[in-house]
Amino acid sequence: MTRDALVARYRHVTGTVLPGLARADAKRWPVHADHCFQRIVLDTVCGGIWTDSIARPAYRHLSTDQAAQAVAISEDLVHGRRDIWALNRASLAYRAARRAEPPAQARLL
Repeated sequence: MTRDALVARYRHVTGTVLPGLARADAKRWPVHADHCFQRIVLDTVCGGIWTDSIARPAYRHLSTDQAAQAVAISEDLVHGRRDIWALNRASLAYRAARRAEPPAQARLL
């Protein structure tokens, strides 16, 4: 698959398929909005806050490898092969850790 095809698939699955599944079975999913699924998937790809590794908007700046990983993770979520609850907790933990860090200027003192 080309990079563009991978990005299109990632955007379709996280923007339409996963939110549709979440609306249909709200108890199974900790999130329901497309941007939340995208956050979870991209944080998983990057192993941390995705904006530390990928410029915004992500879909324009994903490498082919990152896009392929994003598609694989997204498809795994659709088919229940990955734990969306665990991935969401990890994604939120990255952000909580960031908020707990002292500001850069304070670290220099």
